[in-house]
Amino acid sequence: MLNALKGFISFKMNITRENVDALNAVVKVDIAKEDYSDKVEKILADYRKTANIPGFRKGHVPMGMVKKQYGKAVLVDEVNKLLQEALNKYLTEEKLDVLGQPLPKDQDLDWDSDSFSFEFELGLAPEFEVNLKGEKAIDQYNITADDKMIDEQIERIQKQYGKLVSQEAVEANSEITGAYTNEEKEIDNTTSITLDKFKDEATVKQFVGAKAGDVIVLKTKGLFADDHDLMDALKLGKDEVSGLDIEVSFTISEINKRELADLDQDLFDKLFGKGGVKSVSELKAKIKEDAEKQFVQQADQKLLNDVTEYLVDNTKFDLPTEFLTKWMQTAGEKQMDTAQAKEEYEKSEKSLRYQLIEGKLIADNEIKVTMDDIKDHAREMIKGQMAQFGQMNPSDKELDDIAARVLGNQEEARRISEQLMSQKLIAVYKEKANLKVKELTYEKFVKEVYGDK
Repeated sequence: MLNALKGFISFKMNITRENVDALNAVVKVDIAKEDYSDKVEKILADYRKTANIPGFRKGHVPMGMVKKQYGKAVLVDEVNKLLQEALNKYLTEEKLDVLGQPLPKDQDLDWDSDSFSFEFELGLAPEFEVNLKGEKAIDQYNITADDKMIDEQIERIQKQYGKLVSQEAVEANSEITGAYTNEEKEIDNTTSITLDKFKDEATVKQFVGAKAGDVIVLKTKGLFADDHDLMDALKLGKDEVSGLDIEVSFTISEINKRELADLDQDLFDKLFGKGGVKSVSELKAKIKEDAEKQFVQQADQKLLNDVTEYLVDNTKFDLPTEFLTKWMQTAGEKQMDTAQAKEEYEKSEKSLRYQLIEGKLIADNEIKVTMDDIKDHAREMIKGQMAQFGQMNPSDKELDDIAARVLGNQEEARRISEQLMSQKLIAVYKEKANLKVKELTYEKFVKEVYGDK
């Protein structure tokens, strides 16, 4: 049965709503002469004071002539303003959760009439419940740093802070400086390489034993496992290296071996500040702690993706599909025909469903991101970035000033707000969803989640 609700804005303006069904409604706005006449008369009186019409002194143009020339345009403009104000106020006061924007229904208007009626189609958000406790548990990954990873990181640090010692001939662990050249493709790029970058052993054997001044001829096809390495080596773009099958010469100019830095207090102080770490065991513990902090972000992102997928697949509700398809035809920068709008709706339906689910979760769990939350997060982010450059103890004023500049960028402030909202949703998921903790090393996590690459 159709339900009608009425509300009044001012004078005799009357707004009624008929619910076609749970997801669609039609709102009718009636505007009477009393609603707009005073405003229209005032505007026309102001026009009369300033109108320049040949044959009449300024301010003495007959009102009838002013109405004839400007009356219709002023009437249409004022009625449309009144209409939008009334409709927006009605939707707010009635607390209607609408999807998209109200769509005006096609109708013939007689602007010579004293009263007008306008009809708008509404798409209403569905009512539904969200159940986080699914029958099948979702994996919550706890990623650990194993001894192999920690040892590899320590070796990388030792190499980074070690010193280069000149060599006469290339060995398996040498760092080689030289130039890739190819006259036809105008390639001439000097770079440093290590032999572990090459894809096959045959290429490595070409280098071992070579000396400064020697020229190694290489085939670009299959030279590296990753095209990005070939782009870096030849200083070419992605499109240029795609399928590239030519010969390049590598002329060796320098051969060095990097001696590993000693694991002593001097190195520890360079890495973590004076006295921050005092032994190899403390170094390993610190590397493990820092690595696992980073892993939490990846595990949380995976959890967010998995719970999102679960919620979209398992939270059932209908949408006003016909209305939304029609709305999409005029909502974008370019108008679409029905077929294009239907295709666009099908592409965006999953995203729309999650937005509604997310909104429901935020409301049900009273999740809020305050300006103080955003400022605190910006300060911590800035503090971490400053620490990377050795500024370990910035003042509150420094942090506040930089945070104010960062948050002055609306796009950055919005990004931080969304990031915080995601963090708060993840906290709700960890508390309320049906999760199963799965502990594994980073290497195993990558293989399980992304495949063995």
